Amino acid sequence: MSGRPPPEAPARKKMIGERVPLIDGIEKVTGRANYTADFLTAGALVGRIYRSPHSHARIIRIDVEAARKLPGVVAVITGADCDKTFGILPIAQNEFPLARERVRYRGEPVAAVAARDEASAEAALRLIRMEVEGLPAYYEPAKARVLGAVDLHGDRPGNLERDVHNEFGDLAAGFAAADLVREDSFDCAEVTHVHMEPHAALAEYDAERDRITLHSVSQVPYYVHLMVAQCLGMDTARVRVIKPFIGGGFGARTETLNFEIIACLMARAAGGRVRFKLSREETFLTHRGRPRTQIKLKLGMARDGRLTACACEVVQAGGAYGGYGIVTILYAGALLNGLYDIPAVRYDGYRVYTNTPPCGAMRGHGTVDVRHAFECLLDVMAAELGVDAMALRRRNLLSAPTKTINDLMITSYGLPQCLDWAEQASGWRARKAGLPPGKGLGMACSHYVSGAAKPVHWTGEPHAVVNLKLDFDGGITILTGAADIGQGSSTILAQAVGEVLGIDLTRLSVVANDSRITPKDNGSYSSRVTFMVGNAAIQAAERLKDLLVAAAAKKLDAKPGDIECLGEMYRVAGGQDPGVSLNEVIKEALIDSGTITVKGTFTVPREFQGGKFRGAAVGSSMAYSYAACVAEVSVDADTGTVRVDKVWVAHDCGFALNPLSVEGQVQGAVWMGLGQALSEETCYHAGLPVGANMLDYRVPSIVESPDIEVKIVESMDPNGPFGAKEASEGALSSVIPAIANAVHAAVGARLTRTPMTPDRVLDALVKARRAAASGGLKRSA
Repeated sequence: MSGRPPPEAPARKKMIGERVPLIDGIEKVTGRANYTADFLTAGALVGRIYRSPHSHARIIRIDVEAARKLPGVVAVITGADCDKTFGILPIAQNEFPLARERVRYRGEPVAAVAARDEASAEAALRLIRMEVEGLPAYYEPAKARVLGAVDLHGDRPGNLERDVHNEFGDLAAGFAAADLVREDSFDCAEVTHVHMEPHAALAEYDAERDRITLHSVSQVPYYVHLMVAQCLGMDTARVRVIKPFIGGGFGARTETLNFEIIACLMARAAGGRVRFKLSREETFLTHRGRPRTQIKLKLGMARDGRLTACACEVVQAGGAYGGYGIVTILYAGALLNGLYDIPAVRYDGYRVYTNTPPCGAMRGHGTVDVRHAFECLLDVMAAELGVDAMALRRRNLLSAPTKTINDLMITSYGLPQCLDWAEQASGWRARKAGLPPGKGLGMACSHYVSGAAKPVHWTGEPHAVVNLKLDFDGGITILTGAADIGQGSSTILAQAVGEVLGIDLTRLSVVANDSRITPKDNGSYSSRVTFMVGNAAIQAAERLKDLLVAAAAKKLDAKPGDIECLGEMYRVAGGQDPGVSLNEVIKEALIDSGTITVKGTFTVPREFQGGKFRGAAVGSSMAYSYAACVAEVSVDADTGTVRVDKVWVAHDCGFALNPLSVEGQVQGAVWMGLGQALSEETCYHAGLPVGANMLDYRVPSIVESPDIEVKIVESMDPNGPFGAKEASEGALSSVIPAIANAVHAAVGARLTRTPMTPDRVLDALVKARRAAASGGLKRSA
């Protein structure tokens, strides 16, 4: 033996924890990315939708004969062409692609046309005649619930889609033990997603083979696949759904949408290819935004600031159809827990049908408005007790691992570190009391799930599947059904596979999502992809690595346990042989077998899937993200204008697989919270949407966007992929109450309605001044 040290190994690529640009970024910034509306459509017919001008009416007759006879028109369809309902939840599918018997909101699809050009399609819509018998319309939950109100669906007395009543712990004892009990009501406006890309769908029917192919903007291609097959009465094997690039979703596309099914119905009726490009107004009408939420909240607190009890009542205006409504109203109550240690909680939730466009899931699904109310009332009580807002939150922290009173499993908990950083970075202690009039600091905390523990459709299949394909070219293709909607999930999967195998992105390609090619995935919702699909990708990569190690061992005449994987090189650990290249290992692995395909799966263990009470699955997750936010605002007391000067936010994402991506997601959450806090609101006049465009619906522009300082907190979740958990939604819920609390600190006005528009700020200032004057008069008396 020579005693020489083994040759120096080549550096193994580190892929996680690195600031890696998104793998599809080049296509997006150069304009090469093809979105649904960009596909070459030679020979495609132009699809258009005729929408109801009535909020609520019984359909007597729809006359489409003149439209059918118009030159250039190829097909016209109505509700008579599809008698199947659809929806995301198997127990709440009460919407037809095209209205049958009744229309329930202005803008509901009633008929559709396919023509050879846009002019003919538009002319055909003008020829459609609709005869109806008007019915009472209800635009607010209170009116929809009154005794004698017409039941919108015939099977929901009081127009209640779902009412929820849960109590955990001894509520009466909790309030009896409280030294301070306070309650208040909050009214949070309905908002919508305003994703950059309007809705679009391209459907092609193969009449000879009786097959349908749909390109669409969906976050959940698997569920779209199921609903297309259901509504067209086709075997699922005859349906193909392809997700191209998507220009945002934020929850708007987490359920099958009417235009997707209409496109398929129309393609079959026309016997060819039909393209639907919805206008921005039609995209607003398709909606599925966050519902208007009215909250009555009562909290009990001991003298030292410890919470003793919580009672919360929530009423949501859900719009005309079911959609995600049941899930949304359950989330609103379930996630009262999991952020702070509360010994007793009662929740009463009411999801109400109204004659407005259907609401659905939106970033921070179900939790945002209730968290806003909770954090605002906490600040009120902290002030009465003379306890600092930060200190009050610290007195109610959980200790992980733990199980909440409603059976949520908390395995990692970085909120204490989030609070520490937000307090220090914002200069909270030194600056809070010293700011001039009109300027204020406010803070709040929030959390969110890392994927819903139970899938919407329970089939017994894994919750996530990833396939890896290795072939003669030495490239590895990651096949996933998970929809990258701009959040960077494809990049995260590539990083995870690259980390396990020790290789960089040049060897990796991601294909997502084509139901003919990629494995089924439940979709991109509830921040599930990084956690669930990431774990599946890691398992697949480990299985591929095992095959490569075995091939290297054969080539080096060694035992697999002695082989060291160095990414682009495999060698005997501690030996003198320099080893063999990855290309040589791949050639060895392909002998006899040819193309190698390995599979990784992930399923949430039963103990994380919630308790045994009704609705327990909603809110359950394997991990929760945490955030603490501080906002600094300036308020003009003469105009009521609120300007957010800066936001500090710390987000516990477990482990930042890609810090660049995490920071961008947190900044996006802050920006969306800013809009809901100050300007965004969907408004209706007699059911007619007002401001259904990008000019009148006020999302913040770059002028209103403040400096956002993000701190990544890493609590290393024991079950997450490399310790990671949710990074996109958790921070949003803290932004709105942080701004509201800052406004109060600036001018002494407590607002309980969102958005906090100038007129509402001025009203609150007037009330605050009157209250102060009344108090002064009483003291002088």
